[in-house]
Amino acid sequence: MSAETPAAPGHDEHYLRVFRRNFRAWRGTRPFWAGLFVMLGGLPIAYFPYANLQIGHLTLAMQTAGGSSSLIIGVLLVVLGFTLWFQKHVRTFAGVAAILLALVSIPLSNLGGFLIGFLFALLGGAMAVAWVPGGDDDAQPAKTDNTGAGSAPQGAGAPEGAADPDTTILKPVVGEPNDLSGTSPANGANGRHSAG
Repeated sequence: MSAETPAAPGHDEHYLRVFRRNFRAWRGTRPFWAGLFVMLGGLPIAYFPYANLQIGHLTLAMQTAGGSSSLIIGVLLVVLGFTLWFQKHVRTFAGVAAILLALVSIPLSNLGGFLIGFLFALLGGAMAVAWVPGGDDDAQPAKTDNTGAGSAPQGAGAPEGAADPDTTILKPVVGEPNDLSGTSPANGANGRHSAG
């Protein structure tokens, strides 16, 4: 291989650069950040009821009766985060479920993990509901209207008889009644029709 030969993409590149490019492509096709925020919201909700906080020589144990509900809510939020990553077609359900679990975590698990987990889960759920898959790159461009081949716009310098047939104004026929409902005062009808 000489110095003039260009490197083949993906073949002669460093494996970290290839991994980074593949990860960015994967991340762009799913609600990645929504799933990450939902998972980050589930961790403090599940952690704080079982943590022993050390403040100097004082140990603060927060084990309450709501510990089991905190663990369930936290684990469900982490599972919903992974669901958003790997099953993007259920993003609306997972987003709504994450929002509801975040709201339920306020009374059941130490104010939603001291509001840290609540805010992360709420933000991630809202992002999941709002996420929409991107458009196809291979989409066909919009068709252009080639009817006006000249340089002048329609109606600006066009001859009088060369009007576009789609935009001509139809004039009513004089002499024939145009009312099809039968309720015109001109013909003396009041809306009642006789059959026969």
